[in-house]
Amino acid sequence: MNGDTARLRQFLTPRDDGWRCSMMSPYQRLARQMQDISGDGGVLKKLLKDGTGQMVPRNASVSVLFSGFLEYSDQPFTTNVNMRKPRMMKLGEDITLLGLQIALLTMKQGEFSRFLFHPKYAYGELGCPPVIPPSATLLFEVHLLEFLDSAEVDEFFDLSQGEQQNVPFSKMLKVIDVQRLFGNKLFKNKNYEDAKYRYKQAVTVLLDHKISCELEQHKVDRRKLLLFLNLSVTYLRLICPTKALRYGKMALTIDARNAKALFRCGQASLDLGDIESAKNFLIMAQTEKPFDPDINALLKNVVSCHREYAEKEKEMCVRMFPK
Repeated sequence: MNGDTARLRQFLTPRDDGWRCSMMSPYQRLARQMQDISGDGGVLKKLLKDGTGQMVPRNASVSVLFSGFLEYSDQPFTTNVNMRKPRMMKLGEDITLLGLQIALLTMKQGEFSRFLFHPKYAYGELGCPPVIPPSATLLFEVHLLEFLDSAEVDEFFDLSQGEQQNVPFSKMLKVIDVQRLFGNKLFKNKNYEDAKYRYKQAVTVLLDHKISCELEQHKVDRRKLLLFLNLSVTYLRLICPTKALRYGKMALTIDARNAKALFRCGQASLDLGDIESAKNFLIMAQTEKPFDPDINALLKNVVSCHREYAEKEKEMCVRMFPK
């Protein structure tokens, strides 16, 4: 079949075009089934599975699974499909291949599509030796898992601190919310250091912002509470219980009965070896959420440790001060 790979044969549609078809390369034949999305035939697309919602905006950060293929190879020259949770990548910074940037801007969340990138949208006339030959057309299969519009966040953090103070309150809150979402994505992917950076950056903005009324204070406090809770659990994952306890206590200054904050403080105190404090925090957390399985399980463990510790202290006293 004119050099077709076993993989290409799965999706090349037979055409009864005689010698013209037989003279075409596999990618030229594949291109006949695809839609021109660049306007000059340089980036072609075939939708395999539709997504939902809006298309990816410019300057977004995306989480994608992808594989790139050369024309006469069954094996990808690049792929990340074995990653369970690919990291968020920013268009134009982490993703620099022009064809892939154009392709992603046509995609929706959850979409799976196939693309052809002609050389000027890939690696050009020179290629990228030794992997990509000169003037190579590439096939990419892309599954867009999710994306976040980071344009306003990037613009905000490019401003000086004084300029940030003049940003409208509603826009500042939107930046904080997106930054926290970024942190949450990073946390889920176990990228705790980067998640911590995002959370702390958002906290700094909130702490520096001048509050003009009680309603603004309420909205700021609500976001600070979420960020302090996020920082507390992040520091627990980073095995920094002292900082985890600090941020848990900061959350409690906003909401003294917050079960999550009390639970985090209990976890951090236990990691620090302060069993008495851990017990007290967890009892208060249990009072707020009596049927929470995580709180109850840890409290049971702490009470057991506390009893064991008390018995050891008693034995030591008996040995030191016998009757």
